[in-house]
Amino acid sequence: MKIKLQEDVLKDQNLAAAFNRETFKKNQTLVINLMSSPGAGKTTLLEETIKALRNEFRMAVIEGDLATEMDAERIRSLGVKTVQINTVGGCHLDARMIAKTLPDFDLDSIDILFIENIGNLVCPSGYDLGQDYKVVVLSVPEGNDKIPKYPVMFRRTDLTIVNKIDILPYVSFNIEEAIKNLKEINPQAQLKALSAKTGEGMEDWVNWIKDAHEKCTQP
Repeated sequence: MKIKLQEDVLKDQNLAAAFNRETFKKNQTLVINLMSSPGAGKTTLLEETIKALRNEFRMAVIEGDLATEMDAERIRSLGVKTVQINTVGGCHLDARMIAKTLPDFDLDSIDILFIENIGNLVCPSGYDLGQDYKVVVLSVPEGNDKIPKYPVMFRRTDLTIVNKIDILPYVSFNIEEAIKNLKEINPQAQLKALSAKTGEGMEDWVNWIKDAHEKCTQP
């Protein structure tokens, strides 16, 4: 038996994504959707990124978690406007959730908006939030198998960050293999290796954001 769908089940989600994208574009706000599995270091990376950019850009954050505002409070302590979304069991953010937060921001005064998505390598990959770029963070303790085992996530992202390279000597992770696996899945994707804890490789990531912002503000 075949069931014919007369209407796109994601119609409202996709309409919200289009609304968000147009809103961000009108305000020339660069939006980066940051994804990873739990514990990969998204929040630490976000903290260090904000510190590196705060003298040059006005930034804000949408923080996604199943529960608590623990990560949001860490970002707020840096003096950055942060709005928390708690999904109470939901495994991803969607565009409608993002749209509901926009009245809380003065987008005219925000150069870069970071969206820290729910820790999950599956569900977040399938939802357009209206962002300019999708970035996935993979930490070296997770192992080399994550890219081939979760191909949809890595196929749909613009940049893969390999985080926690300061502990490479203590784990079985091969950067060259990660690059090879990524190129097989997504030939256009970039990979940057860094340690948010020590700062190694952070400059390359920060420069990537600066270039992305410049492209975002071009007519």
